[in-house]
Amino acid sequence: MEKKKKIPMLKILKKSIREYKKPSILSILFITLEVIMECILPFMTAKLVDQMNNPDTTMLVIYAVIIVLMAFASLTFGALAGYFCSKASAGFAKNLRKDMYEAICNFSFTNIDRFQTSSLVTRMTTDVTNVQNAYMMIIRTALRSPLMIIFSMVMSFVISAKIAWIFVVVMVVLALIMLIIMVVAMKVFNRVFKKYDALNESVEENIKGIRVVKSFVREDYEKEKFNKAADEVKKDFTLGESIVAWTNPAMNAAASIIMIIVLLIGSITIINNSTLDIVETTKQGKNVFIFNDITIGQFQSLTTYGFQSLMALMMLNMVVVMIAISIESAKRICEVLVEVPTLSNPDDPIMEVKDGSIKFDNVSFKYSLDAEKKALSNINFEIKSGETIGILGSTGSSKTSLINLISRLYDVTEGSVSVGGVDVRNYDLKVLRDNVSVVLQKNMLFAGTIKTNLRWGKEDATDEEIINACKLACASEFIEQFPDKYDTRIEQGGSNVSGGQKQRLCIARALLKNPKILILDDSTSAVDTKTDAIIKRGLKDFIPNTTKIIIAQRISSIQHADRIIIMDNGTINDIGTPSELLERNEIYKEVYETQNKQSDDNVKEGM
Repeated sequence: MEKKKKIPMLKILKKSIREYKKPSILSILFITLEVIMECILPFMTAKLVDQMNNPDTTMLVIYAVIIVLMAFASLTFGALAGYFCSKASAGFAKNLRKDMYEAICNFSFTNIDRFQTSSLVTRMTTDVTNVQNAYMMIIRTALRSPLMIIFSMVMSFVISAKIAWIFVVVMVVLALIMLIIMVVAMKVFNRVFKKYDALNESVEENIKGIRVVKSFVREDYEKEKFNKAADEVKKDFTLGESIVAWTNPAMNAAASIIMIIVLLIGSITIINNSTLDIVETTKQGKNVFIFNDITIGQFQSLTTYGFQSLMALMMLNMVVVMIAISIESAKRICEVLVEVPTLSNPDDPIMEVKDGSIKFDNVSFKYSLDAEKKALSNINFEIKSGETIGILGSTGSSKTSLINLISRLYDVTEGSVSVGGVDVRNYDLKVLRDNVSVVLQKNMLFAGTIKTNLRWGKEDATDEEIINACKLACASEFIEQFPDKYDTRIEQGGSNVSGGQKQRLCIARALLKNPKILILDDSTSAVDTKTDAIIKRGLKDFIPNTTKIIIAQRISSIQHADRIIIMDNGTINDIGTPSELLERNEIYKEVYETQNKQSDDNVKEGM
């Protein structure tokens, strides 16, 4: 079994920091200064406390002023660190989403097939947020906590090495406990993200199919499906958070131990009213001093350093947990960023399409290299420029797969597809697709006006060109009835226009490109027969030099085609004129007779 290639996550993610390197460095600088101030403050406070019994108040005032200035400096450094940290992490997340979106836009259909839509949504939202939080933790807390621990321990050893060793022992034990908690919690959190995909998939499917859901009164079923997905996410998060919650009791226990030790020694100090001498008798009968010459102020600062170290350790543990959670998110993000588009421009692309002629030369195609069955097998035919070709076949006969190869939405597995006498793989992708317009059965309109949607076909299209294209697509008749006409607002997905209106707008949009090849993939299925006939006749009369390929379920939609290709189970069953096929092809004859019989029956019923 081939070993999966390791993704260099740090190297990939680092590219998205870009212009936010400076705020990141400034954040680290100010955090370091803040920690230094916070670690010196208890030491200066000890000096202040020890000066309280001194009748000379000069040093008392000096220490008090120094402490106030240091506290203000610490506050300033902390605020600046927070500002630059937020700016850096938010900017990093912005660049990540931008880089992912640009990568997805460059994906071919093959690449997109590898990722589910719900998974891509999760990666660009939840996963990026997790990585953003982890980055913020890394440049702020992950640096602050170790520095705080190191500086606090150093200051503790400066005051009393023997008491400082007690802190070290307690912290080592606490660190081991937190490490165990973190490792167990990581395994739980890593399972969550796949369940996030299932949750998003449930929402996306429900929203997209809301009309179907309501038509079949399946709201309760969809609610149950969503609740199940949400419950799975909740269970894992609850388990993970429950495990992480053990850090608080561990932290409190460690703090209590340190508090007891320090207060015990401090109480004896206060009772003796000066310095403390604790004597231990060794086995040899000798007395040795464990703690000696420690003032009340120093005990107070030791207590502060102990708590600072423990809090820093707990925060460091939380950072590690956050990073552990984000590692899985980072992997999923990097999978999108490193995905190589299966389609790319050749080194020296051809920038002009000569005409609309098409040739399939022994073409075979399958959607995945691992697929056992081919979607298309041994496809051979030629189309002259300006011809009108109909494609007819049952559902699943690979009609759409065939036309997807012309505009190079997929690359052939075997053989070649040529447009204008040139293999489509030798063209610049933009040039090819500008000359091959495809109108799908389920096309998409975007939020905006009718004009802005139509100008997707041609950005600088004039009002006159837009009107002419709409007339040819039989869209002008309903557009003129809107109060705002061509400035009418289109909602997201074209939800405020009917299916037939949407299809006609999409045809007009494709016509604005003035393509050499126009492909209509069952794109008049929601249009009445009369309008369909007018559109097809208009296409033949007004753009005679454009090659027109029409996929249809209705014989009437392609009866005026020059030739018709009959598809059957991924192969070409027959090619010929409508009259030739009616005489010799059983598939065409069966469809023709069935549809004509239905038309006759409908006429009789209406009489």
